[in-house]
Amino acid sequence: MVPGLGTLVNVVTVLVGAGLGRVLGDRLPTRTRDLVTDALGLVTLLIAGTSAVAVLDPALAERVGDSAPMLIVLGAVVGGGIIGSALRLELRLEQLGGWLQRRLTRRASADRERFVEGFVVASLLFCTGPLTILGSLNDGLGNGADQLYLKAVLDGFAAMAFAASFGWGVAASVVTVVVVQGSLTLLGVLLGDVLPAAELAATTAVGGLVLVGVALRLLRIREVAVADLLPALLLAPLLVAGVGALR
Repeated sequence: MVPGLGTLVNVVTVLVGAGLGRVLGDRLPTRTRDLVTDALGLVTLLIAGTSAVAVLDPALAERVGDSAPMLIVLGAVVGGGIIGSALRLELRLEQLGGWLQRRLTRRASADRERFVEGFVVASLLFCTGPLTILGSLNDGLGNGADQLYLKAVLDGFAAMAFAASFGWGVAASVVTVVVVQGSLTLLGVLLGDVLPAAELAATTAVGGLVLVGVALRLLRIREVAVADLLPALLLAPLLVAGVGALR
């Protein structure tokens, strides 16, 4: 199996889903599109919850102690947020969305805001889940891309629903998918092994919390700067390794 094929399939399903969503979205009233967005927010919250419970994984508790997993997740989210805020990742992601919009469309300011929001939300949803991390690493390790194929199907349906509400910004998120999943696949090729179970559990739990932030944005509860939290995904396994080494 050629490394990167899973990401390529993922890109195709997002583009097809977004295209179908645009055709469908033009035929739906605003209140229906808003309801679709609310439904996506609720489903994202469900996915986030199933990921966040990885903080209770026995392998993580065995590695760092029974009382440490919550503190590790807290440290990763807070520390990652500080790093991301200093790097202004949310602003840079929005600027990337605006740059793509200016080159792909010639719409008015209101449409630009909708495009950027669709790009940011879709990018975060497609690139912060556990299937993104584990699937891309396994693809790079030559263990098959089955997990990315599953993710591709899920992302295709999500892109269809998102594009009905946010437009072509959802399709532009394939740029982020290629960069993130491609980088993780390359990392898998270089590592030659997957993350240990404890580190993976911590990363998955933190990813679940990041998705909670995405859900809050979709439900229009609070505009969490989710992109600023992304460094927490890298910080979590480092904290587990550090605490585990000290025990």
